This record gives sequence, C-alpha cells and structure tokens, in this order.
Amino acid sequence: MRDVRRFPPWLLAILPLCGQAAESPDSYVTIPGGVFKSALRYEDTADGVRILPYQMKRAPVTNAEFLVFVRSHPEWNRVRAPSVLAEKRYLSHWSGALEPGSAAPPDQPVTWISWFAARSYCESQGARLPTWLEWEYAAAADPTRQDARGDPAWREQILSWYARPSNTPLPRVGQQPANVYGVQDLHGLVWEWIDDASALLVSSDNREQGAADKLRFCGAAALSTDDRENYAILMRVAMLSSVEPADATGNLGFRCARDVK
Repeated sequence: MRDVRRFPPWLLAILPLCGQAAESPDSYVTIPGGVFKSALRYEDTADGVRILPYQMKRAPVTNAEFLVFVRSHPEWNRVRAPSVLAEKRYLSHWSGALEPGSAAPPDQPVTWISWFAARSYCESQGARLPTWLEWEYAAAADPTRQDARGDPAWREQILSWYARPSNTPLPRVGQQPANVYGVQDLHGLVWEWIDDASALLVSSDNREQGAADKLRFCGAAALSTDDRENYAILMRVAMLSSVEPADATGNLGFRCARDVK
C-alpha cells in the first residue's frame, strides 16, 4: 500500500469525486464454505455449523486506507464523529483529523477505531464486518491446514503472539505468512472487530431477556466452551465482551468481509 500522505493535497481532495477506492481489487480472497465445529457451541447440525462461502480482506485495514475513507467521509474524522458512535479516544494517536502522522505509519493496521466506524468503512467498500463464525473459521487455518486447532504447537504459537506487550509499536500488515486461504495477520497483530458485536453490546438488556439474536460470546459463554485448551479463543471472547461499540483501543482494529455473489 502506498503512503497516501506523499500525494499532493489537491489530488487527495478530488479522489472521492473520481470514485477512487481505498482497496485494490485483489485485497479480498474467497473462503469456501464448510461445516465448522465452533468452540462456543454454535452447532446447527451434529457435526457443527454450516458456513456459506464468503470473501475476507487479506489483511487488516491500514492507516493509509482509513485516511482515504475519512477524507471522503468527513463525518468520520475525529473532530466530527459523534461521541455516541466514537468515544473521545477515537483516532487519538493520529496527529490531526486528516493526518495520521509519525505515530500511525501508513502500513500499520488502523486502531483506536469504534465498531460503528469500522462498519461504516466496510459499507463504503461494498462490504461488511465478518461475523464471529466467519472470523473464527478463517482463523482456524494455518498455512497448510484448514483447521489447525488440534495442534498444541500451533495453539502455543498463537498465545505467544498474543503475549506481545501492548505498548510496543505495531508491525506492518502483511508480514505473517498467509494461511491456506490466503488471509494474513488473523493472529498476533491486533484484535479485530466483528459484525456480531453490536447484537450483544448495544442491547445488553436483551441479552438478559434471552433475545434470540444475542451473540453467544458474552462472559458466561466463555464458560461453556467445548475447547478449554484453546485459551486464545477465550482471550478473544474476553476482549470483545469487554468493549462497547463506541469504544476504541490501541490494539483493536478490523478487516472487512463480503458475501459471495
């Protein structure tokens, strides 16, 4: 991804008028459907839950890509974003409303992003956030296997990635080997927003009333996991259960997904 800050300001200003997209056509890969045995008991058949084919962005959204978005959608720069949709720390590490600066290199994953902002970005690309099951389905793969979750060495590698201190600079996207589908950085770079988060976090009262569309990775759901040895899944459950949709943190980013036409 080129550093968009090197382009002249007048060109950046007219890009939205020209319909210029932030993402390249090959930034998504198609993930075939299949039956997935979820650790959080989502089964709708004896063997698991059926995942329909979908597309996922190869890597998390970068600062450079999000900069193009906020330039063409000024309602999402940090000065104008409504506080109910993005807390005061939203994009707080950028040096300005339209200038990431040295603390947010263009090829690093964008962080300090609310769920609302992430969803709006994906919609601007004709995409959406992946669901919990889609994210976990892709994240179960390693470079050679569609499901590596039963490999203790692979699980330990993921945990070692998650153990990296959060106060260290984030690596560039795309540095890790792609999994068998061609997706990178699902582990060990940043936590990632998922689409289902809104069902749980926006309507917490509904969760207590047993709403049918509730997301089943709230704190109690972690206790009913079928895979207690896969501690990384419990960490993701805990992380996503601890934030509100308007929250932003320095280690939470996102990527987009799309339905297969």
